[in-house]
Amino acid sequence: MKIKTLLAFLYLFFVSVFLSAQPVKQHGPLHVDGTNLVDKKGNAVVLRGMSFGWHNFWPRFYNAEAVKWLHTDWQCTVVRAAMGVEPKNGYLEKPEESVAKVKAVVDAAIKEGIYVIIDWHSHNIKLNEAKTFFAEMAKTYGKYPNVIYEIFNEPDQESWKEVKDYSREVISTIRAIDPDNVILVGNPHWDQDIHTVADDPLTGFTNLMYTVHFYAATHKQQLRDRCDYALKKGIPIFISESAGMEASGNGPLNMEEWRKWIDWSEKNKVSWVTWSVSDKNETCSVLLPTASAQGKWEDKDLRESGKETRELIRHYNSKEK
Repeated sequence: MKIKTLLAFLYLFFVSVFLSAQPVKQHGPLHVDGTNLVDKKGNAVVLRGMSFGWHNFWPRFYNAEAVKWLHTDWQCTVVRAAMGVEPKNGYLEKPEESVAKVKAVVDAAIKEGIYVIIDWHSHNIKLNEAKTFFAEMAKTYGKYPNVIYEIFNEPDQESWKEVKDYSREVISTIRAIDPDNVILVGNPHWDQDIHTVADDPLTGFTNLMYTVHFYAATHKQQLRDRCDYALKKGIPIFISESAGMEASGNGPLNMEEWRKWIDWSEKNKVSWVTWSVSDKNETCSVLLPTASAQGKWEDKDLRESGKETRELIRHYNSKEK
């Protein structure tokens, strides 16, 4: 009897470890309740993870092994596939190749049991192309609870009205196929105008969140104040791109401001994703050129931002296991 009891205990223990290691098995389909992202039981969920760099500039990292490493070693609960749209080798020039890179990350994330953001990584409105792309994504992945759609990475000079009109069309395209997976909506000036959203949000849709992007050495208390204003007005926020340096992607890390942002996010149960899995010679690329395309990165393969980001993600996600 004691052996059976021990075996039963060990079975339950390993099942619980397995489930905690696979966030989608633990939390199931996500939805929006008030300002919170919540799971199948109605509990608030904070996703923490990494964004890949532009797929057309750093395609070598868009593979299953890199996703697996981000999950198992960095302990990411979410990854973001940032599909470049306008630049050379992007979606407009090479749609089939671009979709294939996105699918490689999404398929791997589903296999790993983590969440994945399908990011239309553009600064300009390309309505028809976006509708075509997201219709394909929704048909392919709408049945999976892993998937989150980010329909406009960073509007730059477009007005909120223009972004709203665009968003309604793209959201309607997705919702005709996938009625419930979460959709992230951008806002003007590189996702800085969340206060404008708060005064005039989209209506008629469910499971929407609005993106805020911060680079801690540039975006400080003023942007957090805008976020506080939006939360008080019931606007759900998702930080789909962030990091500790200047908005240019360069300059030294401002650890004090970065930690203020992380503390703010954790306090308000706001998910945060860090930029980026790439090896460009800049502060915000977390990898050095020595890094393998297939993960298994050692400290010698990481920039300072990579070491700090890995530590932050592992620290906060390990607290929830």
